[in-house]
Amino acid sequence: MDNFIVQIMDVWDSQMLTMRTLEHLYMFSIALFSATVIGISIGIIVFLHPRIANPVLNILNIIETLPDIALLVLLLPFFGLGAKPTIVASILYSILPITRNTYVGLKSVNKEYIYIAQAIGLSSKDILINVRMPMALPLIAGGFRIALVFTMGLITLGGLIAAGGLGTALQTGIYLYDVDTILVAGLWTGVLAVILDAIAGVIESRLKVRYGTW
Repeated sequence: MDNFIVQIMDVWDSQMLTMRTLEHLYMFSIALFSATVIGISIGIIVFLHPRIANPVLNILNIIETLPDIALLVLLLPFFGLGAKPTIVASILYSILPITRNTYVGLKSVNKEYIYIAQAIGLSSKDILINVRMPMALPLIAGGFRIALVFTMGLITLGGLIAAGGLGTALQTGIYLYDVDTILVAGLWTGVLAVILDAIAGVIESRLKVRYGTW
């Protein structure tokens, strides 16, 4: 057991996994925050303009169907190697679930709540902000949770194009066929993903309790 712990610490130090984790979380946070803001904004826009909903969602679906490595390669001529194409690819991949769930959530609010809001004199803007958005939050949180998983995966793949993060340690282990490095870096990346997903799951559950699933 002691030797096992020593091996883990050796890999952790040699691969600078503390620094790699901070790099990973930095790129992850920027990508997920940007995807969330963009996704919710597009979701609101397509809700307000239903005619463009299908074309916009179809375009996002097409982006989603691109292989992740192919998307990274396509972005290289525009952003070069490193963190930028990795973050952009993560954002592009993660917009769809947030946009789709925002749109569906806003559209699916029980009509009774809308009639009540109209009866007490709320404007369309007030209904959107004070009725539809809060009621749509559980679904939006579900989309956020899916986007979180996508983002974690894409950021890890960024190690292929010198983006840093935990993907770099994994690539080093693969290139050198260093089994210890592959195991430690891979398991830590998985554990980190599970922790973040669990946090998102708690948030989603609390929103469901607060606003229901109508």
